[in-house]
Amino acid sequence: MAQMQDLFKRGRAGEWTRERIERLPAQDIKQLRANAERLGEAELAALCGELLKSTGRSKGAARSVAARGAKPRRLIARVKAFEARGVWLNDPNPGWGGVRKSDGGVVLALWADSVESANGTCSYLLWRPNVEGARPWSDTPAGKERLEHCRRALQNGCAEGLLVYGQALAGKLPEEKAYTVQGVDPEKVIVFTVEHRDGEYWAVWGKSTASTSSGRADWPRKK
Repeated sequence: MAQMQDLFKRGRAGEWTRERIERLPAQDIKQLRANAERLGEAELAALCGELLKSTGRSKGAARSVAARGAKPRRLIARVKAFEARGVWLNDPNPGWGGVRKSDGGVVLALWADSVESANGTCSYLLWRPNVEGARPWSDTPAGKERLEHCRRALQNGCAEGLLVYGQALAGKLPEEKAYTVQGVDPEKVIVFTVEHRDGEYWAVWGKSTASTSSGRADWPRKK
């Protein structure tokens, strides 16, 4: 975060162009706007606000595709949801993913309100490098673990996602710290592929890839 503040103090706020900001997920745009407001960069803060509204990602806009659907009937603790998928977390507190020993399948927790939808396809930013201090979580043990899981899922060809519901904390990634975590919907498991885009890892899926908790991905087997 300090690196982000120094960037503005050196008069380089203008480097945050519209095109560059449009590539950021909503949580990062909100964080950038908060930093700009705190450092007196009114023009940059206004641009962030404009983009949040225009893309429907502002706080008062419609909820994400995952959260807009019917609310889950019941939620369970994240650690229990992973165990139901055959994954036992080494440290449940920061752990947002694990590998199933039975078949090597990767199971990742996804913050429901961060799921994005366009043209019938859903996507979710799994990991982004910590460039200029904008995403410090990526350099933490939990962030590095997520990176390894992304690489493994990319090699496997697919992974499973558990939807986590709660209320995000302004200026923080839900994976790092959330205002409240209500739990995981045990009745819905997302089967997705992982795409590597310019150093970032994204989960991508469509309507046909959703399954219930009784389903399991057809994991590639090593010969």
